[in-house]
Amino acid sequence: MSAAIPELVPQSEMFVNFRFGVFFFAGGVVPNPLDVRFKKVTGLSATVKTTPLEEGGQNLYTQPLPSRVEYGNLVLERGMVASSPLRLDFDAAMSLFKFAPSNVLVTLFSEAYTPVSAWFFSRAYPVKWSIADLAAEPKELLIESLELAYARMQIMKV
Repeated sequence: MSAAIPELVPQSEMFVNFRFGVFFFAGGVVPNPLDVRFKKVTGLSATVKTTPLEEGGQNLYTQPLPSRVEYGNLVLERGMVASSPLRLDFDAAMSLFKFAPSNVLVTLFSEAYTPVSAWFFSRAYPVKWSIADLAAEPKELLIESLELAYARMQIMKV
């Protein structure tokens, strides 16, 4: 008779990836109610960089010491919008080289639309804008990609 294997993570604690919101806070405080709908969010990542330490007399290996945390850029995709506060920020950065950093909150929601996880990005600013290729066929929504660099990412307790 075999023993039942316990679930390591209960199914009720696993979440789907398509219920999320992106919230911009102009000046770090005022929420932007227009730029909240996105098709895709990528770049939620952080990496601890290390510096090798060579020990005297030890020629087989080095000791990796943590030196800093590096973050990937936050990339947001959505149907192209002609005018919005976020689009104006990107236009100012790309055309006039003027930057107005803002804070960004990405929130993952449960099936009941309650927050289950969140990531806070401080002092985010535009670094890249692009749109999908223009083509006569097939007829699809034109997707724009908005890429942001930021000072720090913080995982929020929900």
